Amino acid sequence: MKTAIYAIIFLILTIDGVVSAAERAQQQAPAPQGDLFSGTPEEQAACSPDATKFCKDSIPDTFAVLACLQDNREKLRKDCLKVLEDHGQ
Repeated sequence: MKTAIYAIIFLILTIDGVVSAAERAQQQAPAPQGDLFSGTPEEQAACSPDATKFCKDSIPDTFAVLACLQDNREKLRKDCLKVLEDHGQ
């Protein structure tokens, strides 16, 4: 009997935790997208080929693309590498 009660309590706490996590995820602001972190047209032109080649699955999440470009730094073209370096990346 105690085992069944513990199982029910565990199930209730687990469901409550999942619901709470889902509610928190909905309340959090999404990652910034668009012009704020997308760079100048020249910077976009410099990194667009590399982003498309190495980070296709990360687009349009700018932070994920940045992380991907950093992970693939040794494969980047010089123009894109310069953009990252110019911004302290």
